[in-house]
Amino acid sequence: MNKKVIAILFSFLVMFSLTSCTGSKGNTVTNSQSSAKVEKKADTAAEEKNTALENKAQQGYDMLFQKKYKEAIALEDAVIKEDPGFYKAYYIKGIIQCYSGNYGDGSKNIDKALSLKPDDYMARFNKALSLEINKQYSEAIMWYNKALEIKKGEWSYYGIASIYGRKGDVSNTVKYLKLAIAINPNIKKEAENEPDFNPVKNSQEFINTIK
Repeated sequence: MNKKVIAILFSFLVMFSLTSCTGSKGNTVTNSQSSAKVEKKADTAAEEKNTALENKAQQGYDMLFQKKYKEAIALEDAVIKEDPGFYKAYYIKGIIQCYSGNYGDGSKNIDKALSLKPDDYMARFNKALSLEINKQYSEAIMWYNKALEIKKGEWSYYGIASIYGRKGDVSNTVKYLKLAIAINPNIKKEAENEPDFNPVKNSQEFINTIK
């Protein structure tokens, strides 16, 4: 085979090789782009679903303050049915049940939330609140403190203050109430009309704290 034929064949092989590599690379890029688009759509769909569940769960929580207990529990049940792992719905349903007088089932649902998300501030806070509702004050203070390990929330401090208020313990009532007020000064207005503070409301320390 002469040099001219060898040169032509070599050039052809090089061109073919480059074309094959380019085509393969192009397919890889195209496949990657397609995969990225699919993943993005899946992420968007998951985010939209989670947002919808968050809104529905929050709507149920808002109904608690309107004392629409049955409607609120029905909303949380709908969230749980759609996503059994949505832990927030369990503690919201649980605290609603506690307020409606069904402490047994309420406590179980809050514990379910804690089993799914043990380090969640609101799950721990609602555990404490449920215990306070059931007059298990020592355990309630323990769980308020567990919530405070996650976040320094004013309502956890307020919860502890209100328990000490019931006991007539002026020193500890004022101590924890001051911590709550330091975070949220509006707590003063809440404390003015809080029945839990009736045993201490005439003490000068308490009066000075909320004025």
